Amino acid sequence: MDEREFQQVRKQLNQHPCPFEKAIFSSFCCTKCQRLNIAERETAACLSATAQARCIILLEQLYQNARFAIKTVRLVVPQPHAKAMKVQCGGLIGLQSVLVLKETFDTKKEGFETKQIKDIDALVTQALEQLGSIEKFPYQEIVKFISHYQVRAKRAHS
Repeated sequence: MDEREFQQVRKQLNQHPCPFEKAIFSSFCCTKCQRLNIAERETAACLSATAQARCIILLEQLYQNARFAIKTVRLVVPQPHAKAMKVQCGGLIGLQSVLVLKETFDTKKEGFETKQIKDIDALVTQALEQLGSIEKFPYQEIVKFISHYQVRAKRAHS
């Protein structure tokens, strides 16, 4: 299956793509996510249009606030894989840390990169309850986690 054909089938089968698909495939979890296999490839679908809409807004805010951290002046879609991983994974870890710590963060402490999100939807719901609207999230603190997030290095071919 060529890329164009895959994208057409993907669009038909996945009406509500998960905005945090890269984070999902990086071992983050979400109760609103369903993995779909198309040929030899995998995609992630959101089971809730409401949750998907919230995540789209959150991801847009993460990109807008992290432009300096990811060294991007103009946001183009889609972003290169490494930048998308930094924004998605680092942004969610940052949001989780804001909710758990509620203080100034030490993003260089050991284990920072290994934190995992057990439920993205629950995290966003909790953040909305504690912090108000997505636009009011403390992005200055969250972006620290985006800038320090390390994407796993490419594996050497043997």
